Amino acid sequence: MMLVELAEAPEASLPVARLKDHLRLGSGFGPDAVQDALLAGFLRAALAAVEARTGKALIRRAFALTLSEWRGPDRQPIPLAPVAAVASVTLRDAAGASTVAPASLWILDPDAHRPALQARGAALPAIPAQGSATVVFDAGYGADWSAVPPDLAQAALMLAAHYHDHRDNTALGPGCMPFGVSALIERYRPLRLGASA
Repeated sequence: MMLVELAEAPEASLPVARLKDHLRLGSGFGPDAVQDALLAGFLRAALAAVEARTGKALIRRAFALTLSEWRGPDRQPIPLAPVAAVASVTLRDAAGASTVAPASLWILDPDAHRPALQARGAALPAIPAQGSATVVFDAGYGADWSAVPPDLAQAALMLAAHYHDHRDNTALGPGCMPFGVSALIERYRPLRLGASA
């Protein structure tokens, strides 16, 4: 299984001004936008860390999930939530020839925590031998920062500020995820039960 981000969150959707306020950065001492690119980088890193720990996409964007086999014959979990829409399911054979599976064969089960591609009939489209299936989907709470749940938004701001304050530190310890961030994201972390956990 391989999950790839097809488009990064647009620059305009990142709360650079809120991060400046959170850091209490001064203004009026020259061009106010001098550090914007640096702060946007810290925000992107914080978003990636929060998303990796929670399995939740904060800002809506496109992803591709590539698999060599379905998890079950009629259902394939999508490892990121919330999923807004599935754009396509493409099957590739061993020679690389691709076929787009008709949307009449599958449907999105948009569960808030464990979304899945669900067969409309008895089974999902068959993946060719030694081939793959690629599911392209849009995931995220919304197109801008205001759609992100407040606790996840606060966690991302706190983590971006932490990265800003410890940007020269590469050792474990103070540069690790702070307790406050971990506490805010804990309820979003996936719960793994069963023999495969």
